[in-house]
Amino acid sequence: MAAAPRTVGIISKPRKADLCQIVPGLTAWLEKRGLTVLWDEETAGCVGAPDKAFSRDELGRRADLAIVLGGDGTLLAAARAVGEHDIPILAINLGGLGFLTSFPREELYSALEVALSGNYRISERALLDVKLVRGGEAIARYRALNDVVVNKAAMARILDLDLYFDESYACSYKADGIIFATPTGSTAYSLSAGGPILYPHVGAFVVTPICPHALSNRPLVVPDTVKIGLTVSDLQESAFLTVDGQVGVELRSGDRVVATRAAGKLRLVRPPGKVYFEILREKLKWGTR
Repeated sequence: MAAAPRTVGIISKPRKADLCQIVPGLTAWLEKRGLTVLWDEETAGCVGAPDKAFSRDELGRRADLAIVLGGDGTLLAAARAVGEHDIPILAINLGGLGFLTSFPREELYSALEVALSGNYRISERALLDVKLVRGGEAIARYRALNDVVVNKAAMARILDLDLYFDESYACSYKADGIIFATPTGSTAYSLSAGGPILYPHVGAFVVTPICPHALSNRPLVVPDTVKIGLTVSDLQESAFLTVDGQVGVELRSGDRVVATRAAGKLRLVRPPGKVYFEILREKLKWGTR
């Protein structure tokens, strides 16, 4: 059993229409139970305290538990901000599919009762650390819960990409792009590009080419202990590095993307009694016609 939290941080989806219908009551419910409540900048306005907002990084340092209100995109953004602080995250789905935010809105308070008791189940998820190296210098660093993607602009020509594992050359691709996915991200963009589904706790990453020119270029499953390197060679038109589909940077010829397993793991509070394959059946509509 985990220690019961004393300080709770609330992270919300920006501009969610019904957010201000939830946050004041949630704040009052938590404070009535003697907890200190912190809000990120998106949430503080709903309780009339914009001057008391915390950055998400600061919230992660101060809180014992983070409540994320939104969809999977909100959780992905929160994971990059607070994941390194090793606090459990309780994600409440206010969005659509809700693959990661597996508690629906109507289970908010029942899920909190379990979380505040300390008697909750945790699913630990691997994260990717990624850096963009240009001219021998790391010019950008990111952390990803789902995936890291190198792809071309909409009307650009095919990319030439060289793949390395632990500095050893593996192969070259002519493709629209390539995806490095965690087990969590294996059900996202990588899956739609033909990659396999990995069980969340498998110690591996998936390397999935996007529309490769050679049909023999198939997705690779590699140990999460390797360092993955990708060099963009002879870039004639626009290409981009994107992280979890939310942040990124334009690439240049000769840029190198290096991805490794992050030191820590994201800790997700999971529904009691619900197994991963039940989520897959529900979200991916397995067995339906």
